[in-house]
Amino acid sequence: MDLRALFSSNDPIDAGEAFTNRQRQWELVASALEEHLRRIASPAFDVEDLEAPRDNVAVFHGVGGVGKSTLLRKLETVLASAEQRPAQWGAPAWSGERILPIRIDLSRSAGLDFERVVLTIRLALAAAVGRPLPSFDLALRRYWDAQHPGEPLEEYVRRTGLVGRFGKALPQQLQAAVSEVVGALQLPGLAGSAIGQVTTALVGALRERRERAQALAGCARTEALLEAEPDLEALSYYPHLLAWEISRLPAKQAVVPIILLDTFEDTGDRHRDLERLLQRIVWLMPNSFFVISGRSRLAWADDSLQGQLDYTGPAAWPQLAAPADRSARDLGQSSRQHLLGDFSSQDCDAYLARRLTHDGQPLIGPDIRDVITRRSHGLPLHLDLAVARFLEIRRTGRTPIPADFDHTFPALIARTLSDLTPDERHVLRSASLLDAFDLDLATRAAGLTHQAAARQLIERPMVTEDPYAIWPYHLHGAIRAAVRTADDHADDGWTPADWHRAAERALAALGDQWRATASRAFSRTLLVACLRQGLRLARDHRLDDLSWLPDAAIAYDSDAIWEPLAPSAPDQPGSPQPPLDSPADALVELLTTLARRQREHREHTVDRLTAVLDCGLLPGELAEMATYYRAKANRDLGRNEASRHGMQQVADGGGRLALRARRGLADAARIDGDFPTALAVAQPLGYEGRQQRVLGDIWWAHGDIARALAAYETARAEAEHHGNAGEQAISQARLTLAVAFTDPARATDEIALATQLLDGLAQRATTLITHIAALVQDAGSPGVTDRAQTLRTELTVAGLTWLNPSLDTALAFHHAVLGADQDLTATIDHLRESTATGGYAHCTDIAHFMADLPLPEPGTHTQWLDSASATRERWRALVTARRAHLNTPS
Repeated sequence: MDLRALFSSNDPIDAGEAFTNRQRQWELVASALEEHLRRIASPAFDVEDLEAPRDNVAVFHGVGGVGKSTLLRKLETVLASAEQRPAQWGAPAWSGERILPIRIDLSRSAGLDFERVVLTIRLALAAAVGRPLPSFDLALRRYWDAQHPGEPLEEYVRRTGLVGRFGKALPQQLQAAVSEVVGALQLPGLAGSAIGQVTTALVGALRERRERAQALAGCARTEALLEAEPDLEALSYYPHLLAWEISRLPAKQAVVPIILLDTFEDTGDRHRDLERLLQRIVWLMPNSFFVISGRSRLAWADDSLQGQLDYTGPAAWPQLAAPADRSARDLGQSSRQHLLGDFSSQDCDAYLARRLTHDGQPLIGPDIRDVITRRSHGLPLHLDLAVARFLEIRRTGRTPIPADFDHTFPALIARTLSDLTPDERHVLRSASLLDAFDLDLATRAAGLTHQAAARQLIERPMVTEDPYAIWPYHLHGAIRAAVRTADDHADDGWTPADWHRAAERALAALGDQWRATASRAFSRTLLVACLRQGLRLARDHRLDDLSWLPDAAIAYDSDAIWEPLAPSAPDQPGSPQPPLDSPADALVELLTTLARRQREHREHTVDRLTAVLDCGLLPGELAEMATYYRAKANRDLGRNEASRHGMQQVADGGGRLALRARRGLADAARIDGDFPTALAVAQPLGYEGRQQRVLGDIWWAHGDIARALAAYETARAEAEHHGNAGEQAISQARLTLAVAFTDPARATDEIALATQLLDGLAQRATTLITHIAALVQDAGSPGVTDRAQTLRTELTVAGLTWLNPSLDTALAFHHAVLGADQDLTATIDHLRESTATGGYAHCTDIAHFMADLPLPEPGTHTQWLDSASATRERWRALVTARRAHLNTPS
């Protein structure tokens, strides 16, 4: 029962601990426990063997609030009563065994010390077994009388509340153990003696090898333990006697203790004093199974702890040893150390729906559950905090709404920061600015000169690792959001100026990493990754100095690959995009627009770039970039005059993009049908101006496919030589279209190569050119017309109207090959209508040439390089050749 919920309102609410998922964790525990039961049942098992490796431990670790304590409470309940097992959890394989779960909360708030841990285990056994465990009980009684003179054990058990969990059996069993010793040794005169005298008598009897004494306390080390000074150190070895006593219980009373140690992280200190004592219990009780939960992995298998703990290294704890890399460790590939993961979205919703109910219906509505789930990143603690907030709002008389939960909770920060060192907290805040990081990036963002704190932080469960990523580490989403957005009430909390300086350091560190690897093979991948993080830092923290970002933006543009660059959304989901009132805002909008233009209508591209230019915040070279790409978008929309004006402006500026702009002017002349001008402008362009590609487009329009192919092949080779994957794909796509008119068989291979080169590139227009090439390849075959209609729809949706004339040219070729005069006439009419403004009007001439039809009057005023008749002959010859290929009659 959730008492907080019960007392939150006069209106009764059904509230309890909802438990969801964790089926995988149950399977892990059940499997490990089954293995443990088989091992201790083996004749070869020796409870007194102190050298054998231990595999009687399973560990669940994870960030604070991920549900470790809830899992252990559920395991305790299920192991105690099979009827409490969730429906999704399968029945365990073992049967006929008496399982005794004992959960011990080690949290500081529980105030537990080592004495109470030992007493808790013995009290649980007292309640379950109902008989004394003589050798252990005698040692415990001797310790108690020495360390707590005048304080009866019965009173201590009552005062500490342990009697409420386990009853009053232990004091009577301890007294019974003493009586059993006296009776077994046949020393009636000791019946009323002090415990010390009884112990001395038993030790003497053991030394004399008396049968009755050895039967009573046959453990080989009983004598030494009873003679040792009864202090805390001796108490930590008494569990060895307890394990021996458990091993010799009669069958009807036999039990297998399952000891669940919760909140193990609270046992840590500089010297690991309490952890050392607890580890002894685990080692000395190999016939008991231990389930341990904490925020970090259990490091007992690490050799580095030698000297701090008694039993260390992979030989001692083979199933606790970490795998070779941390990613495997986080995926649960360490056989007994398991990272407790977050809830899935479905599990979050199910948890919230069952957590609070009214008349059998979920009290928290689906709209609120959706917001809580999204903000939680699957962290159960966030869900519980949201439930508490729901009850708090409801108690005031107001109905909670989704907006009440669209934030993080300061309690998350408190839980996160509570067990970090000051340097770790400093690195954590710095790293929260980054989507992902490595040791160097986190250290430099924190402004530290050494990596020790960063290395310690990445070992925390709040940090996950992907060894194959550029930066392998990233923070848990909910914790990152909490650290960055919630009020930080810690003593060393950062001011806004601290956050701003950290953002500047992080941006500089990203830039240094990019520059240091600019010449390496994976530089493009790193460039994009640095831009994504750097743009968000500059935008969200209003950084005035763009630093390396303009140079990176130019490098991003140069390859024409157009990976998505949009930085992650602002911290508050649903908040509108901020206005363009800083250079960082303008740069983010520029680059994200250039990337998105491959996936959205070119009209949106023009509008976005116009807004970027109108704000006047971009430095000159970046403003030139915006002007150039707006001109390209206008060309794609068929606005040739507006495109020509923009290209001329950039060309006249003489900057980095001047050659590209001159290429744009050459394209504009070609589009207008002024081929002599287009050729003249193209001649001096060179590779930077994509001269060969422009020449290929000119020769293609003339039906001179051989020269066009030669130009495209040269363009592709030049792009490959310069490592420009984007330009290589563009040239290959144009080559594919040209080949499709002359050699359908070769076109298959060229289309496959184009598809391969385009893989991973965001080049929508180029991809659609290969689709047009596929239509040309199949010209004269059934289905081409229907495929062309589908493709036309794609062009319209994308705002790529400049490709419609190419599509119509492909259709005209198809109809001319078939001799379908009526369809050809309709295609020519559509071409004439779509090119009425002058752009691509020469495609209307080409359609006439293919069918050997006379040009209408007035003509299109196309200025061919040789003559209209020569161009006519070349295009007509292509149709004739295709008919011969298909053996289609005229």
